[in-house]
Amino acid sequence: MPIEFRLALSAAALALSSPAIAQDGPAAAQDNWVASWTASPHAPLATEGMFAGAEYDDVTISQVLRLSEGGERLRVRFTNRYGDRPLNIGQARIVLLDAGGAEVEGTSRALTFGGEASAIVPRGAPFETDTVDLTTGDFDKVKVELYLPEPTGPCTCHLTGLDTLAVSAPGNHVGKDWQPASTAMNRAFLSVVEVDSGDALGTIVTYGDSITDGVGSTPGEDNRWPDVLAERLDEAGLEYAVANAGISGNRVLSPGMGESALARLDEDVFSLPNVTHMIVFVGVNDISNRFGGAFDNPGEGPLGGLQLDQPDIDAQQMIAGFRQIIARAHDEGIAVIGSPIGPYKGAMYWTEEGEAARQTINDWIVNSGEFDAVVRLDTAFADPDDPQTMRDGYHMGDFLHGSDAGLRAVGESIDLGLFAPE
Repeated sequence: MPIEFRLALSAAALALSSPAIAQDGPAAAQDNWVASWTASPHAPLATEGMFAGAEYDDVTISQVLRLSEGGERLRVRFTNRYGDRPLNIGQARIVLLDAGGAEVEGTSRALTFGGEASAIVPRGAPFETDTVDLTTGDFDKVKVELYLPEPTGPCTCHLTGLDTLAVSAPGNHVGKDWQPASTAMNRAFLSVVEVDSGDALGTIVTYGDSITDGVGSTPGEDNRWPDVLAERLDEAGLEYAVANAGISGNRVLSPGMGESALARLDEDVFSLPNVTHMIVFVGVNDISNRFGGAFDNPGEGPLGGLQLDQPDIDAQQMIAGFRQIIARAHDEGIAVIGSPIGPYKGAMYWTEEGEAARQTINDWIVNSGEFDAVVRLDTAFADPDDPQTMRDGYHMGDFLHGSDAGLRAVGESIDLGLFAPE
């Protein structure tokens, strides 16, 4: 069961991070920005093969995504964080989609940059569009199109998009009716959609690895556990944006599949608007790689033998990493909700040594009192008769990644009282 928020993260501290919450009357509907959708980017994982970064040249790409919170205005944040050259965006637009995936007439809006239709995004930089007036509802789907007139080099992408990225034949097709020459499920150069929502209470960031990213869920169906949480909050009348900052393969202490959870806090959490809470559910990749060699065997394993540097770490170093996440988030006025690391016995890289480390870390997460609250996402996945193992039907067959049913159980296990305004 979740523990109560500590006095150190009182209502006053939360109000400091989100001043619009405390306003009354018409002013509350102005400049109350939240992160309605996110996809944390990472560097290309390889120079060739399935993990090589996609490259684009003189093509139009479109990406479908679902907002978690609607509003009256929005802006889009593009990213060239890991680019090897400046990124040329020739033209871009956003448009609402109906339930069948068709564009809603009258909702197409040009995305501009300081009033200009095009932009050059420097290496390593985010680049935000001008604000556009577009009324959106909670859970509306939108399509973002952009024309890339010059070679991009390996893409600053998010590998596990779980929705359609379409690539055109050569040319600028923004705003036209075009058929894709190819499709993928990456998120390319697109990291955040911010919405100005008069009734939003803030942004909740879900911070984790592939289990938070949604690996194992049905593509295009928005069945990740953060999606389920967002729907439950809405049904309960708690108007929060839920920003999914999971990266498949992410680790607390080491880079590789994205920057480490410690290293990417500033850009993937603290740069988002009006963050009031974050839910931290990460660590199984540190343990499985350290004690089970998850990425050590070329050509083997669920990631095709992708090799990542793995320093010798122990449970106490992991705990120190979690303490750093908590301390830095508290400095930003953010309440930090932790979950113990999930069960993975049965996965090909489970070992007794790794399990012992997981138990040590989880005991600290549950009993130390250092998180503002604890949610038991681990037990939501677990087999009641063997808690070290995921419940049958709750994983995708690998004893590690959730199925639609397992991810729904996790999303439904979270106590919504943790987010009730005081």
